[in-house]
Amino acid sequence: MRDSGDRIRRERTSPTSSRTVLRRVLVLSEGRQFREAAAVLQKLNCNSVAAVAADLPLDFLAEGLPHSAQLLETLFNKLITSGQRPNVNAEQVLWQLVKLFASHEDPTLKTKVARLTQILVDYQPEFYRILATKKKALEHAIQGLGCHGLTPDASGLTHLHVAIKAELHRHIDAYKNALHRLDELGLAAANSKKPVDASHQRLLALHHSEVQQRLIDNKTLLTILDKPDLKQLRPLVDTLATRVQNDKEALFCVSQLKRLHPSCEEKPVAALLMAFARGCGALLELMQTPESPCSSDGYHSESEQDNDRGKDLIGRYASLYYQHRPRALEALDSLPELAHATQLKSKILFSVVVLAFRTCKNLRDTKLKETFRNLHLDCRTAAGQHLRDDVVRCLAACAETYPLGEAEHQVRALVCDTLKEYKCLETCTALRRYVGDVTRVAWLLVNQVPGYELDTDFQTPVRLKNDRHQRHHSADRTSDVVKAYLWPALVVQNVCVYKAVVVTGGT
Repeated sequence: MRDSGDRIRRERTSPTSSRTVLRRVLVLSEGRQFREAAAVLQKLNCNSVAAVAADLPLDFLAEGLPHSAQLLETLFNKLITSGQRPNVNAEQVLWQLVKLFASHEDPTLKTKVARLTQILVDYQPEFYRILATKKKALEHAIQGLGCHGLTPDASGLTHLHVAIKAELHRHIDAYKNALHRLDELGLAAANSKKPVDASHQRLLALHHSEVQQRLIDNKTLLTILDKPDLKQLRPLVDTLATRVQNDKEALFCVSQLKRLHPSCEEKPVAALLMAFARGCGALLELMQTPESPCSSDGYHSESEQDNDRGKDLIGRYASLYYQHRPRALEALDSLPELAHATQLKSKILFSVVVLAFRTCKNLRDTKLKETFRNLHLDCRTAAGQHLRDDVVRCLAACAETYPLGEAEHQVRALVCDTLKEYKCLETCTALRRYVGDVTRVAWLLVNQVPGYELDTDFQTPVRLKNDRHQRHHSADRTSDVVKAYLWPALVVQNVCVYKAVVVTGGT
Protein backbone atom coordinates (compact mmCIF):
# COMPACT_ATOMS: atom_id res chain seq x y z
CA MET A 1 0.00 0.00 0.00
CA ARG A 2 2.84 2.36 0.90
CA ASP A 3 4.62 1.51 -2.37
CA SER A 4 1.47 2.33 -4.30
CA GLY A 5 1.15 5.70 -2.57
CA ASP A 6 4.77 6.53 -3.30
CA ARG A 7 4.28 5.64 -6.94
CA ILE A 8 1.24 7.92 -7.21
CA ARG A 9 3.12 10.80 -5.62
CA ARG A 10 6.03 10.26 -8.01
CA GLU A 11 3.69 10.31 -10.98
CA ARG A 12 2.07 13.52 -9.76
CA THR A 13 5.39 15.24 -9.34
CA SER A 14 7.07 13.88 -12.46
CA PRO A 15 6.71 15.79 -15.74
CA THR A 16 4.31 14.21 -18.19
CA SER A 17 4.38 16.88 -20.93
CA SER A 18 6.24 20.01 -21.93
CA ARG A 19 3.37 22.16 -20.64
CA THR A 20 3.45 20.38 -17.29
CA VAL A 21 7.18 20.96 -17.08
CA LEU A 22 6.69 24.61 -17.95
CA ARG A 23 4.19 25.05 -15.13
CA ARG A 24 6.52 23.36 -12.67
CA VAL A 25 9.44 25.51 -13.77
CA LEU A 26 7.34 28.65 -13.32
CA VAL A 27 6.17 27.61 -9.86
CA LEU A 28 9.67 26.71 -8.72
CA SER A 29 11.10 29.92 -10.17
CA GLU A 30 8.52 32.05 -8.41
CA GLY A 31 9.65 30.39 -5.20
CA ARG A 32 13.26 31.20 -6.22
CA GLN A 33 14.06 27.50 -6.33
CA PHE A 34 16.07 27.95 -9.51
CA ARG A 35 18.30 24.92 -9.04
CA GLU A 36 15.28 22.63 -8.74
CA ALA A 37 13.69 24.33 -11.76
CA ALA A 38 16.85 23.67 -13.77
CA ALA A 39 16.72 19.99 -12.83
CA VAL A 40 13.11 19.78 -14.02
CA LEU A 41 13.90 21.54 -17.30
CA GLN A 42 16.88 19.25 -17.84
CA LYS A 43 14.52 16.27 -18.11
CA LEU A 44 12.85 17.66 -21.23
CA ASN A 45 14.30 16.88 -24.63
CA CYS A 46 15.75 19.77 -26.62
CA ASN A 47 12.88 20.13 -29.08
CA SER A 48 10.33 20.26 -26.28
CA VAL A 49 12.31 23.01 -24.56
CA ALA A 50 12.39 24.99 -27.80
CA ALA A 51 8.62 24.63 -28.06
CA VAL A 52 7.94 26.20 -24.66
CA ALA A 53 10.92 28.59 -24.45
CA ALA A 54 8.95 31.60 -25.70
CA ASP A 55 6.49 31.18 -22.82
CA LEU A 56 9.15 31.39 -20.13
CA PRO A 57 9.27 34.76 -18.30
CA LEU A 58 12.85 35.50 -19.30
CA ASP A 59 12.75 38.98 -17.77
CA PHE A 60 11.85 37.47 -14.40
CA LEU A 61 14.58 34.83 -14.70
CA ALA A 62 17.11 37.50 -15.67
CA GLU A 63 16.23 39.52 -12.58
CA GLY A 64 16.97 36.43 -10.52
CA LEU A 65 20.63 36.40 -11.55
CA PRO A 66 23.09 35.25 -10.38
CA HIS A 67 20.91 32.71 -8.54
CA SER A 68 19.06 31.75 -11.73
CA ALA A 69 22.26 31.22 -13.73
CA GLN A 70 21.99 27.42 -13.73
CA LEU A 71 18.39 27.51 -14.97
CA LEU A 72 19.30 29.91 -17.79
CA GLU A 73 22.34 27.77 -18.67
CA THR A 74 20.09 24.75 -19.02
CA LEU A 75 17.59 26.66 -21.15
CA PHE A 76 20.09 28.07 -23.65
CA ASN A 77 22.09 24.85 -23.77
CA LYS A 78 18.95 23.00 -24.78
CA LEU A 79 18.15 25.61 -27.43
CA ILE A 80 21.67 25.41 -28.88
CA THR A 81 21.49 21.63 -29.02
CA SER A 82 18.08 21.72 -30.69
CA GLY A 83 19.41 23.99 -33.42
CA GLN A 84 16.29 26.12 -33.10
CA ARG A 85 16.04 29.81 -32.33
CA PRO A 86 12.61 30.49 -30.80
CA ASN A 87 11.51 34.04 -30.15
CA VAL A 88 13.46 34.48 -26.92
CA ASN A 89 14.91 37.88 -26.06
CA ALA A 90 18.27 36.69 -24.76
CA GLU A 91 19.65 40.21 -24.84
CA GLN A 92 17.90 41.13 -21.60
CA VAL A 93 19.93 38.41 -19.88
CA LEU A 94 23.09 39.93 -21.33
CA TRP A 95 22.33 43.42 -20.02
CA GLN A 96 21.26 42.08 -16.64
CA LEU A 97 24.71 40.50 -16.35
CA VAL A 98 26.30 43.83 -17.26
CA LYS A 99 24.19 45.52 -14.60
CA LEU A 100 25.33 42.97 -12.01
CA PHE A 101 28.99 43.53 -12.78
CA ALA A 102 28.43 47.29 -12.79
CA SER A 103 26.74 47.43 -9.40
CA HIS A 104 28.35 44.62 -7.40
CA GLU A 105 31.83 43.99 -6.11
CA ASP A 106 31.22 40.29 -5.43
CA PRO A 107 34.54 38.53 -6.17
CA THR A 108 32.70 35.26 -6.81
CA LEU A 109 30.32 36.73 -9.40
CA LYS A 110 32.51 35.78 -12.36
CA THR A 111 32.61 32.19 -11.21
CA LYS A 112 28.84 32.08 -10.81
CA VAL A 113 28.01 33.34 -14.30
CA ALA A 114 31.07 32.33 -16.36
CA ARG A 115 29.42 29.29 -17.90
CA LEU A 116 26.20 31.19 -18.65
CA THR A 117 28.20 33.92 -20.39
CA GLN A 118 29.94 31.42 -22.64
CA ILE A 119 26.62 29.78 -23.51
CA LEU A 120 25.05 33.16 -24.33
CA VAL A 121 27.75 34.07 -26.82
CA ASP A 122 27.42 30.62 -28.39
CA TYR A 123 23.67 31.18 -28.67
CA GLN A 124 24.03 34.65 -30.20
CA PRO A 125 27.61 35.33 -31.39
CA GLU A 126 26.84 38.99 -32.12
CA PHE A 127 26.63 39.63 -28.37
CA TYR A 128 30.41 40.01 -28.23
CA ARG A 129 30.38 42.78 -30.84
CA ILE A 130 27.40 44.47 -29.18
CA LEU A 131 29.17 44.54 -25.82
CA ALA A 132 32.46 45.69 -27.31
CA THR A 133 30.72 48.51 -29.16
CA LYS A 134 28.83 49.56 -26.04
CA LYS A 135 32.01 49.52 -23.94
CA LYS A 136 33.78 51.68 -26.51
CA ALA A 137 30.88 54.14 -26.59
CA LEU A 138 30.84 54.38 -22.79
CA GLU A 139 34.59 54.94 -22.62
CA HIS A 140 34.36 57.61 -25.31
CA ALA A 141 31.58 59.33 -23.37
CA ILE A 142 33.66 59.21 -20.18
CA GLN A 143 36.60 60.75 -22.00
CA GLY A 144 34.33 63.47 -23.37
CA LEU A 145 33.13 64.41 -19.89
CA GLY A 146 36.66 65.40 -18.96
CA CYS A 147 37.20 67.82 -21.86
CA HIS A 148 35.46 70.78 -20.18
CA GLY A 149 38.56 72.19 -18.52
CA LEU A 150 40.33 75.51 -19.02
CA THR A 151 41.19 76.63 -22.53
CA PRO A 152 44.14 78.72 -23.79
CA ASP A 153 43.56 82.45 -24.18
CA ALA A 154 45.71 85.49 -24.94
CA SER A 155 46.02 86.07 -21.20
CA GLY A 156 46.71 82.41 -20.34
CA LEU A 157 44.25 79.69 -19.33
CA THR A 158 40.62 80.57 -18.73
CA HIS A 159 37.11 79.16 -18.99
CA LEU A 160 35.84 78.59 -22.51
CA HIS A 161 32.86 80.94 -22.13
CA VAL A 162 35.09 83.73 -20.84
CA ALA A 163 37.48 83.21 -23.75
CA ILE A 164 34.61 83.30 -26.27
CA LYS A 165 33.27 86.52 -24.75
CA ALA A 166 36.68 88.20 -24.90
CA GLU A 167 37.18 87.03 -28.47
CA LEU A 168 33.76 88.32 -29.52
CA HIS A 169 34.60 91.73 -28.04
CA ARG A 170 37.83 91.79 -30.05
CA HIS A 171 35.87 90.95 -33.18
CA ILE A 172 33.28 93.62 -32.47
CA ASP A 173 35.99 96.26 -31.98
CA ALA A 174 37.77 95.19 -35.16
CA TYR A 175 34.56 95.20 -37.20
CA LYS A 176 33.59 98.64 -35.89
CA ASN A 177 37.04 99.93 -36.82
CA ALA A 178 36.75 98.39 -40.27
CA LEU A 179 33.31 99.93 -40.83
CA HIS A 180 34.63 103.31 -39.74
CA ARG A 181 37.59 102.97 -42.10
CA LEU A 182 35.33 102.01 -45.01
CA ASP A 183 33.27 105.13 -44.41
CA GLU A 184 36.38 107.30 -44.16
CA LEU A 185 37.75 106.00 -47.45
CA GLY A 186 34.35 106.13 -49.10
CA LEU A 187 34.83 102.62 -50.42
CA ALA A 188 31.34 101.40 -49.62
CA ALA A 189 29.27 104.52 -50.25
CA ALA A 190 26.05 103.95 -52.15
CA ASN A 191 27.07 106.09 -55.14
CA SER A 192 30.81 105.38 -55.15
CA LYS A 193 30.63 101.96 -56.77
CA LYS A 194 28.93 101.18 -60.06
CA PRO A 195 28.73 97.81 -61.82
CA VAL A 196 30.61 99.19 -64.79
CA ASP A 197 33.61 99.94 -62.55
CA ALA A 198 34.15 96.20 -62.09
CA SER A 199 33.98 95.35 -65.78
CA HIS A 200 36.94 93.56 -67.29
CA GLN A 201 37.58 96.38 -69.76
CA ARG A 202 37.59 99.02 -67.01
CA LEU A 203 39.96 96.99 -64.82
CA LEU A 204 42.47 96.65 -67.65
CA ALA A 205 42.39 100.42 -68.27
CA LEU A 206 43.50 101.47 -64.76
CA HIS A 207 46.57 103.71 -64.42
CA HIS A 208 49.47 103.23 -62.04
CA SER A 209 48.14 105.67 -59.45
CA GLU A 210 44.72 104.00 -59.43
CA VAL A 211 46.15 100.53 -58.91
CA GLN A 212 48.41 101.92 -56.19
CA GLN A 213 45.48 103.56 -54.38
CA ARG A 214 43.45 100.35 -54.62
CA LEU A 215 46.34 98.46 -53.04
CA ILE A 216 46.59 100.98 -50.20
CA ASP A 217 42.85 100.83 -49.48
CA ASN A 218 42.71 97.03 -49.49
CA LYS A 219 45.88 96.74 -47.41
CA THR A 220 44.40 99.10 -44.83
CA LEU A 221 41.30 96.93 -44.48
CA LEU A 222 43.34 93.73 -44.43
CA THR A 223 45.52 95.06 -41.62
CA ILE A 224 42.42 95.73 -39.53
CA LEU A 225 40.68 92.41 -40.21
CA ASP A 226 43.53 89.95 -40.68
CA LYS A 227 44.91 90.03 -37.16
CA PRO A 228 46.17 86.90 -35.40
CA ASP A 229 43.88 87.67 -32.47
CA LEU A 230 40.83 87.49 -34.73
CA LYS A 231 41.68 83.96 -35.82
CA GLN A 232 41.01 82.45 -32.41
CA LEU A 233 37.22 82.45 -32.64
CA ARG A 234 37.01 79.47 -35.00
CA PRO A 235 39.05 77.15 -32.73
CA LEU A 236 36.96 78.27 -29.76
CA VAL A 237 33.75 77.55 -31.65
CA ASP A 238 35.13 74.15 -32.67
CA THR A 239 35.95 73.42 -29.04
CA LEU A 240 32.44 74.45 -28.05
CA ALA A 241 30.95 72.18 -30.72
CA THR A 242 33.09 69.27 -29.51
CA ARG A 243 31.92 69.79 -25.94
CA VAL A 244 28.29 69.91 -27.03
CA GLN A 245 28.71 66.67 -28.96
CA ASN A 246 30.49 64.99 -26.05
CA ASP A 247 27.71 65.91 -23.64
CA LYS A 248 25.10 64.66 -26.10
CA GLU A 249 26.97 61.35 -26.33
CA ALA A 250 27.17 61.07 -22.55
CA LEU A 251 23.48 61.84 -22.01
CA PHE A 252 22.53 59.44 -24.80
CA CYS A 253 24.43 56.68 -23.00
CA VAL A 254 22.72 57.60 -19.74
CA SER A 255 19.28 57.50 -21.39
CA GLN A 256 20.01 53.96 -22.59
CA LEU A 257 21.26 52.90 -19.16
CA LYS A 258 18.06 54.18 -17.55
CA ARG A 259 16.28 51.15 -18.96
CA LEU A 260 18.61 48.92 -16.97
CA HIS A 261 19.03 51.12 -13.92
CA PRO A 262 16.03 53.45 -13.39
CA SER A 263 17.65 55.20 -10.43
CA CYS A 264 20.84 56.02 -12.34
CA GLU A 265 20.19 59.79 -12.22
CA GLU A 266 21.04 59.73 -8.52
CA LYS A 267 24.68 58.93 -9.36
CA PRO A 268 27.29 61.17 -10.99
CA VAL A 269 27.27 60.64 -14.74
CA ALA A 270 30.94 59.66 -14.92
CA ALA A 271 30.59 57.15 -12.09
CA LEU A 272 27.59 55.56 -13.78
CA LEU A 273 29.29 55.31 -17.17
CA MET A 274 32.49 53.92 -15.67
CA ALA A 275 30.55 51.31 -13.71
CA PHE A 276 28.76 50.01 -16.80
CA ALA A 277 31.93 50.19 -18.90
CA ARG A 278 33.56 48.06 -16.23
CA GLY A 279 30.58 45.69 -16.37
CA CYS A 280 30.89 45.35 -20.14
CA GLY A 281 34.62 44.74 -19.81
CA ALA A 282 34.16 42.03 -17.20
CA LEU A 283 31.62 40.25 -19.38
CA LEU A 284 33.83 40.53 -22.46
CA GLU A 285 36.64 38.86 -20.55
CA LEU A 286 34.35 35.94 -19.73
CA MET A 287 33.26 35.65 -23.35
CA GLN A 288 36.76 35.20 -24.66
CA THR A 289 37.42 31.54 -25.28
CA PRO A 290 40.50 30.20 -23.45
CA GLU A 291 43.43 29.67 -25.79
CA SER A 292 44.44 26.17 -26.78
CA PRO A 293 48.11 25.11 -26.89
CA CYS A 294 48.10 25.54 -30.66
CA SER A 295 46.62 29.02 -30.58
CA SER A 296 49.21 30.14 -28.06
CA ASP A 297 51.80 29.64 -30.79
CA GLY A 298 49.90 32.01 -33.04
CA TYR A 299 48.30 29.28 -35.13
CA HIS A 300 44.65 29.40 -36.09
CA SER A 301 43.06 27.02 -38.55
CA GLU A 302 41.41 28.44 -41.64
CA SER A 303 37.98 27.34 -40.41
CA GLU A 304 38.55 29.14 -37.09
CA GLN A 305 39.59 32.30 -38.92
CA ASP A 306 36.53 32.14 -41.17
CA ASN A 307 34.30 31.58 -38.16
CA ASP A 308 35.81 34.56 -36.32
CA ARG A 309 35.52 36.72 -39.41
CA GLY A 310 31.89 35.73 -39.84
CA LYS A 311 31.10 36.58 -36.21
CA ASP A 312 32.79 39.93 -36.61
CA LEU A 313 30.86 40.78 -39.77
CA ILE A 314 27.52 39.81 -38.25
CA GLY A 315 28.42 41.80 -35.16
CA ARG A 316 29.13 44.87 -37.29
CA TYR A 317 25.69 44.54 -38.85
CA ALA A 318 24.07 44.04 -35.44
CA SER A 319 25.76 47.15 -34.05
CA LEU A 320 24.09 49.23 -36.75
CA TYR A 321 20.74 48.28 -35.22
CA TYR A 322 21.70 48.41 -31.56
CA GLN A 323 23.99 51.45 -31.61
CA HIS A 324 23.69 53.59 -34.74
CA ARG A 325 19.94 53.30 -35.35
CA PRO A 326 18.93 54.60 -31.87
CA ARG A 327 21.20 57.64 -32.30
CA ALA A 328 19.76 58.45 -35.70
CA LEU A 329 16.21 57.90 -34.43
CA GLU A 330 16.82 60.27 -31.54
CA ALA A 331 18.07 62.92 -33.98
CA LEU A 332 15.01 62.51 -36.19
CA ASP A 333 12.80 62.81 -33.11
CA SER A 334 14.26 66.26 -32.50
CA LEU A 335 13.19 67.54 -35.94
CA PRO A 336 9.92 69.51 -35.59
CA GLU A 337 8.72 68.47 -39.05
CA LEU A 338 8.90 64.80 -38.04
CA ALA A 339 7.59 65.20 -34.50
CA HIS A 340 4.42 63.19 -35.13
CA ALA A 341 5.66 60.95 -37.95
CA THR A 342 6.65 58.00 -35.77
CA GLN A 343 6.30 55.29 -38.40
CA LEU A 344 7.91 57.43 -41.08
CA LYS A 345 11.10 57.85 -39.04
CA SER A 346 11.47 54.09 -38.63
CA LYS A 347 10.81 53.58 -42.33
CA ILE A 348 13.48 56.14 -43.24
CA LEU A 349 16.14 54.33 -41.21
CA PHE A 350 14.98 50.97 -42.58
CA SER A 351 15.11 52.27 -46.16
CA VAL A 352 18.65 53.55 -45.69
CA VAL A 353 19.83 49.99 -44.98
CA VAL A 354 18.07 48.56 -48.03
CA LEU A 355 19.28 51.36 -50.32
CA ALA A 356 22.84 51.16 -48.99
CA PHE A 357 23.08 47.44 -49.76
CA ARG A 358 21.61 47.96 -53.22
CA THR A 359 23.95 50.86 -53.97
CA CYS A 360 27.04 49.05 -52.71
CA LYS A 361 26.17 45.95 -54.69
CA ASN A 362 25.79 48.02 -57.86
CA LEU A 363 29.10 49.77 -57.16
CA ARG A 364 30.86 46.44 -56.67
CA ASP A 365 29.41 45.05 -59.91
CA THR A 366 30.49 48.18 -61.77
CA LYS A 367 34.07 47.82 -60.52
CA LEU A 368 34.11 44.16 -61.52
CA LYS A 369 32.86 44.94 -65.02
CA GLU A 370 35.52 47.63 -65.42
CA THR A 371 38.21 45.16 -64.34
CA PHE A 372 37.12 42.49 -66.82
CA ARG A 373 36.76 45.05 -69.60
CA ASN A 374 40.23 46.50 -69.01
CA LEU A 375 41.81 43.04 -68.94
CA HIS A 376 39.72 41.74 -71.87
CA LEU A 377 38.60 38.71 -69.86
CA ASP A 378 35.38 36.75 -69.92
CA CYS A 379 33.86 36.61 -66.44
CA ARG A 380 32.15 33.32 -67.29
CA THR A 381 35.42 31.38 -67.53
CA ALA A 382 37.13 29.67 -64.60
CA ALA A 383 39.94 32.22 -64.70
CA GLY A 384 37.37 34.99 -64.71
CA GLN A 385 35.63 33.54 -61.65
CA HIS A 386 38.93 33.28 -59.77
CA LEU A 387 39.74 36.87 -60.69
CA ARG A 388 36.30 37.98 -59.53
CA ASP A 389 36.80 36.38 -56.11
CA ASP A 390 40.25 37.94 -55.79
CA VAL A 391 38.97 41.41 -56.68
CA VAL A 392 36.10 41.09 -54.21
CA ARG A 393 38.52 40.03 -51.46
CA CYS A 394 40.72 42.99 -52.32
CA LEU A 395 37.75 45.34 -52.05
CA ALA A 396 36.87 43.79 -48.68
CA ALA A 397 40.44 44.18 -47.42
CA CYS A 398 40.38 47.93 -48.07
CA ALA A 399 36.72 48.38 -47.13
CA GLU A 400 37.48 50.64 -44.17
CA THR A 401 39.28 53.19 -46.35
CA TYR A 402 37.57 52.73 -49.71
CA PRO A 403 36.06 56.06 -50.88
CA LEU A 404 32.29 55.72 -50.60
CA GLY A 405 31.32 59.39 -50.78
CA GLU A 406 29.45 58.97 -54.05
CA ALA A 407 27.58 55.91 -52.78
CA GLU A 408 26.57 57.75 -49.61
CA HIS A 409 25.39 60.70 -51.70
CA GLN A 410 23.25 58.39 -53.83
CA VAL A 411 21.59 56.87 -50.76
CA ARG A 412 20.87 60.28 -49.23
CA ALA A 413 19.57 61.58 -52.55
CA LEU A 414 17.19 58.65 -52.94
CA VAL A 415 15.79 59.22 -49.46
CA CYS A 416 15.51 63.01 -49.77
CA ASP A 417 14.05 62.90 -53.29
CA THR A 418 11.38 60.49 -52.12
CA LEU A 419 10.49 62.75 -49.18
CA LYS A 420 10.90 66.16 -50.81
CA GLU A 421 8.34 67.72 -48.50
CA TYR A 422 10.69 67.13 -45.53
CA LYS A 423 13.51 69.55 -46.30
CA CYS A 424 14.98 69.00 -42.84
CA LEU A 425 16.34 65.61 -43.96
CA GLU A 426 18.75 67.28 -46.38
CA THR A 427 20.53 69.14 -43.58
CA CYS A 428 20.26 66.54 -40.81
CA THR A 429 23.85 65.82 -39.77
CA ALA A 430 22.91 62.73 -37.75
CA LEU A 431 21.14 61.20 -40.76
CA ARG A 432 24.19 61.90 -42.91
CA ARG A 433 26.39 60.16 -40.34
CA TYR A 434 23.99 57.21 -40.13
CA VAL A 435 24.00 56.82 -43.93
CA GLY A 436 27.80 56.82 -43.87
CA ASP A 437 27.97 54.15 -41.15
CA VAL A 438 25.42 51.89 -42.85
CA THR A 439 27.02 52.27 -46.28
CA ARG A 440 30.45 51.39 -44.89
CA VAL A 441 29.17 48.17 -43.27
CA ALA A 442 27.10 47.30 -46.35
CA TRP A 443 30.18 47.69 -48.56
CA LEU A 444 32.14 45.37 -46.29
CA LEU A 445 29.39 42.73 -46.28
CA VAL A 446 28.68 42.63 -50.02
CA ASN A 447 32.40 42.25 -50.74
CA GLN A 448 32.75 38.84 -49.14
CA VAL A 449 33.10 35.42 -50.74
CA PRO A 450 30.34 34.35 -50.52
CA GLY A 451 28.68 37.74 -50.18
CA TYR A 452 26.14 38.75 -47.56
CA GLU A 453 22.74 39.97 -48.71
CA LEU A 454 19.53 41.27 -47.22
CA ASP A 455 16.40 39.17 -47.12
CA THR A 456 14.21 41.49 -49.17
CA ASP A 457 10.95 39.64 -48.55
CA PHE A 458 9.17 42.38 -46.62
CA GLN A 459 5.64 41.18 -47.33
CA THR A 460 3.06 41.89 -44.62
CA PRO A 461 1.01 40.54 -43.04
CA VAL A 462 2.84 37.24 -42.78
CA ARG A 463 3.25 34.59 -40.11
CA LEU A 464 6.21 34.98 -37.76
CA LYS A 465 9.06 32.64 -38.67
CA ASN A 466 11.33 31.83 -35.74
CA ASP A 467 14.28 31.20 -38.04
CA ARG A 468 13.90 34.56 -39.81
CA HIS A 469 12.18 36.98 -37.43
CA GLN A 470 12.70 38.34 -33.95
CA ARG A 471 10.11 40.47 -32.22
CA HIS A 472 10.80 44.05 -31.23
CA HIS A 473 10.47 44.55 -27.48
CA SER A 474 7.32 46.64 -28.04
CA ALA A 475 5.62 44.00 -30.20
CA ASP A 476 2.50 42.09 -29.20
CA ARG A 477 3.88 38.76 -28.00
CA THR A 478 0.46 37.14 -28.13
CA SER A 479 0.32 37.55 -31.90
CA ASP A 480 2.32 35.72 -34.57
CA VAL A 481 1.32 38.08 -37.38
CA VAL A 482 4.11 40.32 -38.67
CA LYS A 483 2.68 43.73 -39.47
CA ALA A 484 5.88 45.79 -39.90
CA TYR A 485 9.64 45.41 -40.37
CA LEU A 486 12.04 47.57 -38.37
CA TRP A 487 15.30 45.96 -39.51
CA PRO A 488 16.01 43.58 -42.41
CA ALA A 489 17.43 40.09 -41.98
CA LEU A 490 20.96 39.32 -43.13
CA VAL A 491 21.55 36.14 -45.14
CA VAL A 492 24.49 34.38 -46.72
CA GLN A 493 23.89 31.57 -49.21
CA ASN A 494 20.19 31.63 -48.25
CA VAL A 495 21.03 31.00 -44.58
CA CYS A 496 19.76 33.64 -42.17
CA VAL A 497 22.62 34.80 -39.95
CA TYR A 498 20.83 37.77 -38.39
CA LYS A 499 17.07 37.82 -37.94
CA ALA A 500 14.81 40.62 -39.07
CA VAL A 501 13.40 42.77 -36.27
CA VAL A 502 9.63 42.87 -36.67
CA VAL A 503 6.52 44.21 -35.00
CA THR A 504 3.70 41.73 -34.46
CA GLY A 505 0.06 42.42 -33.79
CA GLY A 506 -3.43 42.09 -35.15
CA THR A 507 -4.89 38.82 -36.31
